[in-house]
Amino acid sequence: MNSRRPFVGGNWKMNGRMAGVGPLAGAVAAGVTNGGAVDVAVFPAFPHLAAVGAVIAGSSVKLGAQDLYPESDGAFTGEVSVGMLADLGVRVVLVGHSERRHVIGESETLINRKVCAGLAADLEVMLCVGETEQQRNDGRTDAVNTTQLEEGLAGVHPDQLDRVTIAYEPVWAIGTGLTASPTDAQAAHAHIRKVLARLFSPTAAEAMRILYGGSVKPENAAELFASDDIDGGLIGGASLDAQAFNAIVDHAGS
Repeated sequence: MNSRRPFVGGNWKMNGRMAGVGPLAGAVAAGVTNGGAVDVAVFPAFPHLAAVGAVIAGSSVKLGAQDLYPESDGAFTGEVSVGMLADLGVRVVLVGHSERRHVIGESETLINRKVCAGLAADLEVMLCVGETEQQRNDGRTDAVNTTQLEEGLAGVHPDQLDRVTIAYEPVWAIGTGLTASPTDAQAAHAHIRKVLARLFSPTAAEAMRILYGGSVKPENAAELFASDDIDGGLIGGASLDAQAFNAIVDHAGS
């Protein structure tokens, strides 16, 4: 059993309406009864950040954003800066999610700029990495994760690592109902930790949290979280159901 504090995040993606996000956030906050043993965050869509932040204020649940833009101000129509996120009480931000990489088309250079901008603004940053099905079939899982870590964390100072979390999300398992086996997930997490040790130090790598994401449900969470290098999860579909999400949080803290 490692000493890293588990972390479970709920990525709501482009889901929800104003009438429903408040009750969902309230049910999540009310259900976090693990005595603070697990860090919990929810990541609503940008238009819902203020409403969700008001509901979870005073609870142990952190307000997260799904993305950011690395410039502080300017002519960037449709983008949201770290300062704007801070105004809304955002404490943690996702960067490099596979849907940003493969649907929106973000480059590794832009992802790195976002990581550095978030850290410079004193936010916590959750950097997402993971291979596609084709890359997995080609035997490139470790190589892809290595590249995404090296490029995504370029320029990050060791003193900032206590605000960095890695989320390993195999693209082929996101929203498909497929889940990496605990053995495969652990192998990928162990490799990620080895890369972090090389980039920074073994001590820093041992302290960093690496989360698994990809069709995590209450039924498979306990087995996944029992792995030595899996420190919680970034939850997609199941995070839209407070009862299911809170059950996953409970598994992370047990």
